[in-house]
Amino acid sequence: MRRAFVAALASASLLAPATTAAAREAQIVPVRVCDYDWRAGTWHIKQLIRCAARRWDSPGTPGQAISVARCESKLNPHAFNSGGYAGLFQQSTRYWPGRAEQWGQDDRSVFNGRANVIVSVRMAHAAGSWSPWVGCG
Repeated sequence: MRRAFVAALASASLLAPATTAAAREAQIVPVRVCDYDWRAGTWHIKQLIRCAARRWDSPGTPGQAISVARCESKLNPHAFNSGGYAGLFQQSTRYWPGRAEQWGQDDRSVFNGRANVIVSVRMAHAAGSWSPWVGCG
């Protein structure tokens, strides 16, 4: 009995890193996905948002995702407010590093338009609505 327990525990510990690695691999977003140059202006930002909204099946329509970004930042990737929110979707700068890591945008600034869009759309998809963006969602 004890031997079976030890074997089961050892198997579980060997599988855990592989499961974590597989989950981490699924979070990585290829560079070519929604590869619009958000620095080139509003039209490109809207295309990026539409692409991400379709790719990750955001709640509502791609137009709704654009409306949320317009409400939050006026589609300005460099928007910042004194409450500690920044970027197109006004992500919390306090929580950004963890969110960026969770949604496959490690080491990207909250002011990186593509990263902000991908993280925000994926968060909205996971929540099932844009309600985390109070007043804009």
